[in-house]
Amino acid sequence: MAEACEFLTTRRIAVVTGGNKGIGLEICRQLASKGVKVVLTARDETKGLEAVEKLIKESDVSDNVVFHRLDVADPVSIASLAAYIRTHFGKLDILVNNAAILGIIVNYDHLSKAVEQLGNWLSDSARIVNVSSGLGSLKLISNEWAKGVLSDIDNLTEERIEQVFNELLKDVKEGRLKTKGWPTYIGATAYSVSKAAMNAYTRILAKKNPGFCVTCVAPGFVKTDITGNNGMLAAAEGAENVVRVALLPNAESSGLFFNCKEISDF
Repeated sequence: MAEACEFLTTRRIAVVTGGNKGIGLEICRQLASKGVKVVLTARDETKGLEAVEKLIKESDVSDNVVFHRLDVADPVSIASLAAYIRTHFGKLDILVNNAAILGIIVNYDHLSKAVEQLGNWLSDSARIVNVSSGLGSLKLISNEWAKGVLSDIDNLTEERIEQVFNELLKDVKEGRLKTKGWPTYIGATAYSVSKAAMNAYTRILAKKNPGFCVTCVAPGFVKTDITGNNGMLAAAEGAENVVRVALLPNAESSGLFFNCKEISDF
């Protein structure tokens, strides 16, 4: 990837959330192997440190991987990571948002707050990559109002995304998911809508930060814990799709949704 090589002529600093296993771990491995200094983050400190040891033992990247605890739902934890970046590196070039949980409401607001805190240290040519899913496709949402809100890039705001979540929560409480057209595929309603909201937020960030390359990537149907180790791709293959986008040379691809290696409709 010649374009990526140009981006990597300067020492780059990356943060990967949810980096202790699965796709996140492989993203850390691949970035570190390319000479990027990677801050592997995880909620569980023990598991995070074990992941770093695993990478060092298996891939000889001891100079390129460090651990810092991060709970994306905890503002204090986010602030601690931001202070660490400021003190040790003074900048952040790549932010890969990979943390996700299947089957519960994962408020995209956690993502926006993390970006807000860490954004103060993003370099002028930063890349923000939000790891999404094919389950976040708007074509899976039959609720025309929600689909309309999330696809209306001209009028899309964080407040509008929050309205979609509030409506979803209301329909969950009233048992109207199916009748109101929310996705119910394998019981992953919250996960699916959260990913759709993440994709929408990607477009907002891209508009607000024209100098950055802000993208979302569905890495493919990958064999990980979240899929019950079912899938078509190994974690390393899914990670490769994310890393490729993270190392794009400029902002021309900003605001786009990649399904594996191809640009896709939201």
